[in-house]
Amino acid sequence: QVQLVESGGGLVQAGGSLRLSCAASGRTSSTYAMGWFRQAPGKEREIVAAIRWSADSTYYADSGKGRFTISKDVAKNTVYLQMNSLKSEDTAVYYCAVKRYPGTYVSPDVYSYWGQGTQVTVSS
Repeated sequence: QVQLVESGGGLVQAGGSLRLSCAASGRTSSTYAMGWFRQAPGKEREIVAAIRWSADSTYYADSGKGRFTISKDVAKNTVYLQMNSLKSEDTAVYYCAVKRYPGTYVSPDVYSYWGQGTQVTVSS
């Protein structure tokens, strides 16, 4: 089992920045990659970004390219999501998740463990 705890969400004005953190504990040795997802009211959960745990490889959805940066601190078992130039449409609950096997990053179904989520609200 892997436990994930997100933090760093909050209320920010459009154009502002937030940095989300996700601390992992438990059987983290089984981690292939970690991803950030978001879910807005009435919408499906969607990938934002993902990062390989033992390689320098990242994935970004089009929604965050050029504005969001995913990074990791392996020693701290923590993954980050730096979000700049935030827009009202970025408002959502943001979740981090652990992926244990290679393959697509996009589908939530391929992630085994999830955090409880952190609310990000961007006011226009």
